Amino acid sequence: MRGVSDAADTAGTADSAGTADAAKTAEAAEAGPAGEPQTVGTPHGEARITWYRAERPHTVLALGHGAGGGIEARDLQALAAALPPEGVTVALVEQPWRVAGRKVAPAPRTLDACWRAVWPQLTRPGLPVVAGGRSAGARVACRTARDLGARSVLALSFPLHPPGKPEKSRADELTEAGLPVLVVQGGRDPFGRPEEFPDGTPLVEVPGGDHGFAVPRSAAVSQQEALRVLTSAVIDRLKRE
Repeated sequence: MRGVSDAADTAGTADSAGTADAAKTAEAAEAGPAGEPQTVGTPHGEARITWYRAERPHTVLALGHGAGGGIEARDLQALAAALPPEGVTVALVEQPWRVAGRKVAPAPRTLDACWRAVWPQLTRPGLPVVAGGRSAGARVACRTARDLGARSVLALSFPLHPPGKPEKSRADELTEAGLPVLVVQGGRDPFGRPEEFPDGTPLVEVPGGDHGFAVPRSAAVSQQEALRVLTSAVIDRLKRE
């Protein structure tokens, strides 16, 4: 661990590639609890929350998806499976564009507005809420968490810059979040490798992981082990908050 608009547009390609085989990754959601869907109206259409409820919850972790994939992403599904037994209810939030079956994410301001509209439902259990997401969803969480009263932010695969364009940094969204932020980043993520983040960024590296936390067959860790690094880091952080 080290002491992070428009990638909602550019992050889509890698995000999609990273999640395409998520359904085949059984270890990403071993024996996960059945999701409970809830439709929520927003100014830009209907969003959907899929709840994975803990038996005796102490926290809600709300997670948004990326610009090129949905809540089937391996990291989101791994957390939905691993956290409820630890007392954390997981809420996977699908933006209206995704619910409607559209393939292109809208502008960041629209994503933010829809996330804000869903937020009251996330607080209804009466528990502290950690705002989070992967890729574009992580950016939404960083931009809105403080105003919404979140306890902290979890940024999965934060798109620090478009691939090959490190000069177009979005680090300010992390550093200006105004709340504690944990970044979980793949070691070979083209949208920002761990060593590219500003000094002092709380960051956990998933060895060999790409933007979707997929690891190659030649990696030192298996896919299951890589996901365990991710889930263990989040569980540990939430226990300490």
